[in-house]
Amino acid sequence: MGSKLDRRKNYTRVVLKESFIKRMQEKPLQKITITEVCESADINRSTFYTHYKDLYDLLYQIEDDIIEDLRQTLSAYNYTENEEAIEMTEKLLEYLAGNRESCQILFSEHGDPTFQKKVMMLVHSLLLNSLINSPNAPYTEYLSLYIVNGIIHVVQSWLKNGVKESPKEMAEFITMISSKGVSAFQTNDKQV
Repeated sequence: MGSKLDRRKNYTRVVLKESFIKRMQEKPLQKITITEVCESADINRSTFYTHYKDLYDLLYQIEDDIIEDLRQTLSAYNYTENEEAIEMTEKLLEYLAGNRESCQILFSEHGDPTFQKKVMMLVHSLLLNSLINSPNAPYTEYLSLYIVNGIIHVVQSWLKNGVKESPKEMAEFITMISSKGVSAFQTNDKQV
């Protein structure tokens, strides 16, 4: 009986999240109503309130789930090791591509501006931990911020443009530009 109830709870949460993300594609969060989300999900309002306090609670749950998934994916790698950096970035991009609808809307103008900051802080802290023993220690904070901001904006553009390049191609590009900078493209040295 408990298993059946858990499946029902999970199903309800999934359809509410999907319905909410679809509404966010159409209009800003402030203009979305719980009634719209519930009607689209074919769920009663009272059921919504069983799971969430309000739409912001639902939004933060979606964001927290993504952040936790990213944390688990990213913390297993050392970004200073080139092969691990490519593999980690590829895993990250595969996750984002697999959750493209949610991630794209959360990173967009209709999303929560704090979500991008949360993702940036997560990647920044993990990158800082990888760079802590760098010979350029006084500049690791700046280096990390520079890399993270670049990565976030490249990923946003990649998602917005329809994920045309494979996660592997983008991982190699991001790792190359992060480790070698613009010079990687000025010297015909495109080996990662």
